[in-house]
Amino acid sequence: MIRPSGRLQCGAHHLSFERPLIMGVLNVTPDSFSDAGAWLEPAAALEHARRMRDEGADIIDVGGESTRPGARAVSLDEERRRVVPVIEALALHLDIPVSIDTSKPELMAEAIAAGAGMVNDVNALRADGAVALLAAHPEIAVVLMHMQGAPRTMQHNPHYHNVVEEVADFLEQRRQACEHAGIDSQRIVLDPGIGFGKALEHNLALLNATGALTQRLGPLLVGVSRKSMFSQLLGERPPLQRVAASVQTAMLAAQAGAAILRVHDVQQTREALTVLRAVTHLEC
Repeated sequence: MIRPSGRLQCGAHHLSFERPLIMGVLNVTPDSFSDAGAWLEPAAALEHARRMRDEGADIIDVGGESTRPGARAVSLDEERRRVVPVIEALALHLDIPVSIDTSKPELMAEAIAAGAGMVNDVNALRADGAVALLAAHPEIAVVLMHMQGAPRTMQHNPHYHNVVEEVADFLEQRRQACEHAGIDSQRIVLDPGIGFGKALEHNLALLNATGALTQRLGPLLVGVSRKSMFSQLLGERPPLQRVAASVQTAMLAAQAGAAILRVHDVQQTREALTVLRAVTHLEC
């Protein structure tokens, strides 16, 4: 198993990569694919975030715009209304880092001001002004994700000649662009974007290459939680019936060296990681 080294600063918090970190998903959207509308109110969102923290989450990732295939775009004002009060509440009441899941630089800035210590961007900071904004905030961690196409159309016949090489090349290029703008590489985590402009065979190839990608690129975030790939593999089933497969796949990624696991089911993931750690550290 290849484990990335070092620590990651997320605002006022510092996280170590000595073990896989758990990022708990907090969608404050009415149309997310898994838990649509469950945490729209700031009080409900805070309570759910507390529950995830108590179950073992190291980071809470707040998103106000669904990026599921076919989801409609959300205006800046609407996304702001959804996420900024939640980030303010989490930053005030929790003792773990808060991440903002957005591609809008204006919202990134407002979320950082509200207390976010990480920016998680499915568009890899390609929007105008995004890289410059993060370069001006050296205390903020950055997640750069690969996505072929845009959320509304990304699953319309995705195509690659060599998905692992193409994704790795893209992520290296984005990291280099950020470094040239003044964002230290130690602040950057890369995400191969499982399910974002990928067919099932692309997702499986990327998951199988987690160790090689970690060795080449450094710390990886892997997010497979409740995704439709499990219905393709196991038969059609709603998201809540994909939990076991999600946790098992996350453990394979962790065993291969993934630095951060982005999950909906924190307790199950934490328990599985505890067993994995006990088994892999067993001395005969």
